[in-house]
Amino acid sequence: MAVLKVKFTKTKRDKLAQILWILNWVSVVSGIILFSLGLFLKIEIKKRNEVMAKGDINSVPNMLISVGVVACIINFLGGKICYDCSDANKFSRWKLVMLPYIVCTFCFTFCILVGALMCYTMRNELEESLYLGLRDAIKFYKDTDIPGRCFLKKTVDLLQIGFHCCGNNGFRDWFEIQWVSARYLNMASKDVLDRLKSNVDGKFLVDGVPFSCCNPSSPRPCIQYQLTNNSAHYNYDFLTEELNIWVKGCREALLDYYTAIMRSIGIAALFIWLFELSVLIGVRYLQTAMKNVLLLGDLEGESEGWLLENSFVETAKYNISIIKNLGKANQISTVSGLNDPNIDVQNTNCGKTNVTTKSIPAAK
Repeated sequence: MAVLKVKFTKTKRDKLAQILWILNWVSVVSGIILFSLGLFLKIEIKKRNEVMAKGDINSVPNMLISVGVVACIINFLGGKICYDCSDANKFSRWKLVMLPYIVCTFCFTFCILVGALMCYTMRNELEESLYLGLRDAIKFYKDTDIPGRCFLKKTVDLLQIGFHCCGNNGFRDWFEIQWVSARYLNMASKDVLDRLKSNVDGKFLVDGVPFSCCNPSSPRPCIQYQLTNNSAHYNYDFLTEELNIWVKGCREALLDYYTAIMRSIGIAALFIWLFELSVLIGVRYLQTAMKNVLLLGDLEGESEGWLLENSFVETAKYNISIIKNLGKANQISTVSGLNDPNIDVQNTNCGKTNVTTKSIPAAK
């Protein structure tokens, strides 16, 4: 029994074809939107590529870009098909194409859904990429004279100023690395030498942060050195007083920024998926209604359209059986006496054994 059967008159079929023609052109615009959203996300990721480790973080924008391009092509073809379906004579040339087109479009709409869901599942990969990338960027912050790393100081400073953050997980990350270049250290100073000798790795570690961590909205001048030494500053307690530097880590700040972008893109992709699915359902009704018109032979009469010709269970069983038989199509027959592996047909016994024949009566 057909699923969601609907009767269509000629007027309804023509109106459905015209509406679907318009909606397919709207779908072309939605494909351009998907392409633009993917390109925007790819550019935003590329902007901070220096503070991200290499990984699969570009899989989401690449997916959206690809789906957007395919959407434009498929919906452009769909618009042409629906426009011709207003005439039964023109529909005959698309008769064999429409069902494969619907199947391909269904797979395509599924890809849109996957792309939308990927926007919500990308957070873990992005967080790991930011953690590793920021860790290395902060580690090489001092290497302003080394080719390939000299830009990292500027990148990290602009990042901390722009996103109101400090360090990877927080400002204390700067306490664990030497972020002051050796060329700016006074090796004649006893304090500098003591700090270098006190560390196993010979690093110059201070309880301070770069200037880019300072919060310009703080009512007091920025305290960026000796942050944990209360006696070094007047009326200061680093445990109780709110520090005048950014407390939030850059990893969290960037993660929130990209999560908000991907959440918005995911919502837009879900709406586009629902719209594409509704257009696909309309095309399916048009295809079955026009097919039945040709079978009935009355181009002006009523015809039935449906979503599935059989029930969901029967359709699923039929498709599963087709998939199973695909693997059997190339199997070599094991029938005894069959020598040609390219023929999977049993031999016919053409001998005279056990064959009875009737004698032809002689003519009188």
